[in-house]
Amino acid sequence: MFQPVSSKVDFPAQEERILALWKAGEIFAKSVDQRQRADPFILYEGPPTANGNPGIHHVLARVFKDIMPRYKAMKGFYAPRRAGWDTHGLPVELEVEKSMGFTSKTQIEEYGVEKFNKHCRDSVFKYLDKWIELTERIGFWVDLENPYVTLKNEYIETGWWIIKNLWDKKLLYQGFRVTPHCPRCGTSLSSHEVALGYKDDADDPSVYVKFKVDWQQSKAEITEQTLKASCAPVINYNPNIPTYLLAWTTTPWTLTGNAALAVAQNDEYLLYEVNYEDNTKEYLIFAYQLQSLVLNPAARKFLIKDVKEYFPAPQRFPGRKLVGLSYERLYEPQPISYVMGWAETYMEPPISSTKVIDIPSRNRVVSADFVSMTDGTGIVHIAPAFGADDFELGKSKGLPVIQTVDLAGKMLPLKGLHPWDGKFVKDADKEINKDLAARGLLFRSERIKHTYPFCWRCSSPLLYYAKPSWYIRTSAKKQELIDGNQKINWYPDHIKEGRFGDWLRNNVDWALSRERYWGTPLPVWRCQGCGHEECIGGREELKTRSGLQGWSEDLDLHRPYIDQVTYSCPKCGSTMRRVPEVLDCWFDSGAMPLAQWHYPFFKSDVNECYQIKDMDGFNQWFPADYICEAVDQTRGWFYTLHALSTLVKGELCYKNVICLGLILDAKGEKMSKARGNVVDPWKVIKERGADALRWYMLTASSPGNVRRFDTNQVTEVQRQFLLTLWNTYSFFVTYALIDKYNPVTASVPEPKERPELDRWILSELNSLIQQVTERLDNYDPTTAGRAIADFVDNLSNWYVRRSRRRFWKGENDSDKLAAYATLYECLVTLCKLLAPFTPFMAEEIYQNLVRSVYPEAPESVHLADYPVANIALVDEELSANTRAITSICSLGRAARSVAGIKVRQPIKEVCISVISGKEPQNVEVMSEQIRDELNVK
Repeated sequence: MFQPVSSKVDFPAQEERILALWKAGEIFAKSVDQRQRADPFILYEGPPTANGNPGIHHVLARVFKDIMPRYKAMKGFYAPRRAGWDTHGLPVELEVEKSMGFTSKTQIEEYGVEKFNKHCRDSVFKYLDKWIELTERIGFWVDLENPYVTLKNEYIETGWWIIKNLWDKKLLYQGFRVTPHCPRCGTSLSSHEVALGYKDDADDPSVYVKFKVDWQQSKAEITEQTLKASCAPVINYNPNIPTYLLAWTTTPWTLTGNAALAVAQNDEYLLYEVNYEDNTKEYLIFAYQLQSLVLNPAARKFLIKDVKEYFPAPQRFPGRKLVGLSYERLYEPQPISYVMGWAETYMEPPISSTKVIDIPSRNRVVSADFVSMTDGTGIVHIAPAFGADDFELGKSKGLPVIQTVDLAGKMLPLKGLHPWDGKFVKDADKEINKDLAARGLLFRSERIKHTYPFCWRCSSPLLYYAKPSWYIRTSAKKQELIDGNQKINWYPDHIKEGRFGDWLRNNVDWALSRERYWGTPLPVWRCQGCGHEECIGGREELKTRSGLQGWSEDLDLHRPYIDQVTYSCPKCGSTMRRVPEVLDCWFDSGAMPLAQWHYPFFKSDVNECYQIKDMDGFNQWFPADYICEAVDQTRGWFYTLHALSTLVKGELCYKNVICLGLILDAKGEKMSKARGNVVDPWKVIKERGADALRWYMLTASSPGNVRRFDTNQVTEVQRQFLLTLWNTYSFFVTYALIDKYNPVTASVPEPKERPELDRWILSELNSLIQQVTERLDNYDPTTAGRAIADFVDNLSNWYVRRSRRRFWKGENDSDKLAAYATLYECLVTLCKLLAPFTPFMAEEIYQNLVRSVYPEAPESVHLADYPVANIALVDEELSANTRAITSICSLGRAARSVAGIKVRQPIKEVCISVISGKEPQNVEVMSEQIRDELNVK
């Protein structure tokens, strides 16, 4: 029979008991195994990195990941789900560097890559126990005993196979181009990594710099003679007064690599005479459209007496007439190897070494279609070594790449000595500005707050840096990526064409390689003699190479061990060595659909455990039915999964996505350790329990919304929902024990023969089953949960309150038994509906109400079938009438409150105004209930 239930409940303690019950009964494993012959429902678990404590945002994602497989398992699907751990990449390396006090790659190499990588391997599972403990405590059911781990040789080998597949399709190449480079980490970043690190309030210089025109070497349409002729109506142009081209930049350090100035061909430019307070004057050329911005008296901090404008309309000249105009360089580079010519820099693999080239004595003006008329001067400073657009422009115009910054972001020496030599670029800005001002070349200097990318891991400002890097040619498959996205169901659906769709439409090649140490090694070997390159697709393929040295069957495929494996070049017989780069750690996570099963080799131990021995077994796990992460993963894991699956297999690898909004603190600020506003999930769980936290996460806000996390709101949902349900459950058990009510033996009227109140709540219950099922099938747990909350409120505050006297009757008449049977059915159905949402409370109610009286029932609510609606019990007219009654009574109680008349004081009458033609049916029956509720005589 039922066990007594206290109205005072300790939810956290109760949940600990349920965890013990699940563990002893191996309930998770049984929930999967009992459906092995059913249709599969596959979740891909995005692998977290376990070298840091999990936070509240991890709970959000894990709760949303958990609910759908739980629901599908109860609906009869085979729903295995496997945990995974992301173990490579900068997150791990930076943690180790910090612990060892390293600040540069040089220190790592002096210490030794072998020892450094050993520390990385040891550190990746530093907090594994914490992750496992939290995962289990919140009720996220996932196979933690057989996880996939990205550092394993089998996982790496599948990564090699994928790279070889791309190589054979000519989708992998090494190119010399400008790539986002982190000077702190010493490596390139991919475009999706850059997207994670933008800051809107970066504080940088805003400088207007003068470049002196050299008329003698110019080949432009504009000459001293044409200027003098055009200016004659206004002023006698004096060729002895210097003329300058005025450009604008927020990165003064890049001026050392200036190779050209760019103008817009068809926009209009003017010559301005500027007279200063010290009676000096000069001529400035810049865009006519931007004169109010450039010469804004409120902004400028220079002493100008007056400005005269020449070439008044219609004599303004288009930018194309400036093309070919020569000007003096601000700085002279050293004639060493960091000055590169186009013949050397644009070869695809192999990339030859750069060499010293001659640089023209003067730079020149070119045209470019990216010159903007919304800010700056309409004249853009071009440094091909430091900007992607600049680089491509230089490629088409034959400009030199003048690299004046090393990979650590420090300024290389120029001709002559400068105070910024060897300084970090951002620190050099101030010295360069000072030098330009002293030479009379700084027209304006201010500060500006703007958007700028920072390293998403170490927060260093990124530098756009010309260098060789390995790329996946994702742009070649842009249309396939876009078409595939149309077949994916996104929740919320605006992500499909919005954030994710925009990302695909603006796709650029994936910068894949990293100049680091702890990662999947790029499996490309290059001949030290002739430069021949080969991509190796697996260990067996490597073993077939002639003259193989440094190989053993148990070789760890990481650096430095794999770097010692060499073989003979099939072309010239020289030594083939692996290139030094490792792969982007996002490649590892994007490879998981294949790599978790050691595809296509299928030789890992876990494959035996899961019986994934061939393609038939693999196909049960591909594609995923469901994935879920936060919105920042649209350009991270969501993208890399989609890209690799499309490029390698030509198929989708996931069908449905719930894309979560980011979590902020209660004040709407981003959580960070620096602000001290990070919420410890354990504190919330220990005080309120996992169910309260889960329910809050699932129902407080729509999944895609940015959400504020407030522990007070967790307390509130516990009070409003969990305690309301618990008190209803406690009420039932208390009176059932008093009356010795047994659902097995009680003679209860059929549902359609029960009183109207019972028929109403059963109608609402079966409507609820329909709603929840439909919404969960549509990957909408939030509105499904809210529908359950509304039902629980009606059950407690209307059905139980209106039925209370029926339970107080002395004898077990049919009315009383109908009330017991109806409330029992509602509670049992509710615990099954709630099992994916609040698995602990659902289990507690199920064990007491079902297992105690039906020992043959499934041993856990999570082994039971999900409820199916009995449509015959849905009475829409009755439900509509009852909704009208509850609304009227709510309005009546509000009217009493305004009048200051308590409900216990009878009143003579109540008048209800309804819209004509909208009168409810069964008014007399309704009137009786309204009179009773509002104490009306």
